[in-house]
Amino acid sequence: MDEMTIRLASDQAPEPDISVFKVEADQRRRAYLLPDEVVLAVEVVSPDSRMRDRDVKPRRYAAAGIKHFWRVEEDGDRTVVYVYEIDPAAKAYFLTGIYHDRLKVTVPFDIEIDLEAIDARW
Repeated sequence: MDEMTIRLASDQAPEPDISVFKVEADQRRRAYLLPDEVVLAVEVVSPDSRMRDRDVKPRRYAAAGIKHFWRVEEDGDRTVVYVYEIDPAAKAYFLTGIYHDRLKVTVPFDIEIDLEAIDARW
């Protein structure tokens, strides 16, 4: 699939930098995803997207019920990943980890990424 937005509301359809979604969503052949089809939304923060990626998009994703959110940022010459999970009662994300050298998580799926191998000069 190419660029996919997430239809949060009739007037809100952000496009995460990376979306991980349920396989059934691919079979629907739409140009957008629904929040309950999204397993993980990832935003890569740049200077011109800082406010949207740190504040606006995470609040909207959480309000829509997307369970997992990662924010990727540059810290000098290093890549840092902030991992969040939703508190369904509060409809807000809480931080579950900050990863500097190696990202290794088991939720929402098992994955390990060598962050030192990623060029953080964006």
